[in-house]
Amino acid sequence: MAKELLSGNEAIARGAYEAGITFASAYPGTPSTEILENIIRYKDVIHAQWGANEKTAMEEALGASFTGARALVAMKHVGLNVAADPFFSASYIGATGALVIISADDPGMHSSQNEQDNRHYAVAAKMPVLEPADSQEARDMVLEAVKISETFDTPVLIRMTTRTCHSRSAVELGERQTPPEPEYKSDFLKRNLLPGNARKRHAAVEERLKKLALFSDTFSHNIISKGKERIGVLASGVSYQYGREVFPDAWFLKLALPYPFPVNLFRRFADLVDKIYVLEENDPIIETFARLATPQKEIIGKDVFPLLGEMSQDTIRASLGLKDMTPRHDGATIPGRPPSLCAGCPHTAFFYNLGVLKVQSRGDIGCYTLGALRPLSAMDTCVDMGASITVLLGIEKALEKAGKTIKQVAVIGDSTFFHSGITGLVDIIYNHGKSTVVILDNSITAMTGHQENPGSGKTLMGQEARRIDIAKLVRDGLGLEHTYEVDGYDVKAIRELLKRELLREEPSVIVIRRPCVLLYRKAKWSPMSVDKEKCTSCKVCLRLGCPAISSDSDDKSLINEALCTGCGVCAQVCAFKAISFADDKGPHINSVSLESFLTGGQQ
Repeated sequence: MAKELLSGNEAIARGAYEAGITFASAYPGTPSTEILENIIRYKDVIHAQWGANEKTAMEEALGASFTGARALVAMKHVGLNVAADPFFSASYIGATGALVIISADDPGMHSSQNEQDNRHYAVAAKMPVLEPADSQEARDMVLEAVKISETFDTPVLIRMTTRTCHSRSAVELGERQTPPEPEYKSDFLKRNLLPGNARKRHAAVEERLKKLALFSDTFSHNIISKGKERIGVLASGVSYQYGREVFPDAWFLKLALPYPFPVNLFRRFADLVDKIYVLEENDPIIETFARLATPQKEIIGKDVFPLLGEMSQDTIRASLGLKDMTPRHDGATIPGRPPSLCAGCPHTAFFYNLGVLKVQSRGDIGCYTLGALRPLSAMDTCVDMGASITVLLGIEKALEKAGKTIKQVAVIGDSTFFHSGITGLVDIIYNHGKSTVVILDNSITAMTGHQENPGSGKTLMGQEARRIDIAKLVRDGLGLEHTYEVDGYDVKAIRELLKRELLREEPSVIVIRRPCVLLYRKAKWSPMSVDKEKCTSCKVCLRLGCPAISSDSDDKSLINEALCTGCGVCAQVCAFKAISFADDKGPHINSVSLESFLTGGQQ
């Protein structure tokens, strides 16, 4: 068979193809995003789509499974929090066609607000969980998940982590299985979770779990590897790879199916060694089961190895006081590069105005969260997807009860608004809120790499789609009269609109529209330049935080024309007219109409 070098996410997509998956859904979130983006390589045989959020994506995959079709749904770890309601119900309902659920955990919080271990979800839902150690296993585990799902009438969770998602290794490819022909057949007792039905389904889940526990003991990917010393290593996921480097002579039990825990297999393994090191990222899931299975055995786990962050060869050695024999660059001489909004980002003018007006903002999840960092420093809270609006309302009502008010707005992106902001806005309208919600509409899901959303006008599979007009949705759908739109590059218009709406004693929405600057990469725009004679070194332009603007040796502002997109925001904030277009012949990005960009004419 042919081999390819694939990332873990690419391998999951390949596994979905080979396993006969015919429906796939997801909401983009690092480190899981590329799974669906690679599944559309097989769009001739797999229908793939972005859900408005993880809950809708999970329910859609469950619906596909009801027809006997094989379905997959993918999300990052915090996305499973959003999808938890149907996730737990799916465990009781089971799987007619295979239902494979991918959770991409983020140990070390590279791009997340927490580092929860979603194996806990599998244990709580009494659902089997698979954990690949490399790209080959990522591909293999999708095929195994389909078998387990249809054999045991259960959804199956595959836990990926950041390293298994994004690292690359060789993968042996196979042929596609012939998927079952979908046909919906009613099954009221399984799929309608009225309490009377659910009680019976719970009993079925417990019986299923007993069978899965026996299956785990003989699962072919739970492997004992012989060692030269009577030291044992119990490992799951990418931690197995790190362990092989640190303990080359140890016995290994690698668990690809860590739950249900293979008790009998583990006990046989424990009899072969004198002590056991348990290597797993984040929480002591398999360690806890191992200690219960062999309370007399010396087991070294999270009492030594860290709970926080990613596992690595270095952390294992450091935890055990072993010398690191691998020379590495310590990184001390590499200059720091703090994250920032892109040059020409259409959100910059808005955040700059918040600082000028001294307005606190309740933030949300997206690239605009970078508005919290210096020099913009314009975002005071950020909790989870959609929380900007509901946190705003809670603060407003608590202070209102005490006879106090503060100047505040909620800030949310277009994709996040579709994901979980609409319901919060309904709460503001229903509960007589008085604050302003600002929706930063850049026509794409930008932070995770430009995935389509209901406001983009296209589906994941490239089909033209009706673009949901956010302002119209709010004004006509929710009946909020005070709904306004403004260009993201118009500094003055944004400021005047904010000043007016902050004084309003009823709720309002401002939609700031301008597509993400990275969507314009096909065009070459005229950059800005600084007239050194007019520049007074006042540093106001530096307060924009634009990575194209810095200072020269004379303390005058300097614009890097290679980075500058010519959005013109810096020229608008310069009181001394020291900034202008480097080439007045254009084209100028801020002179092109919004509608032209939104219809794709300039992208």
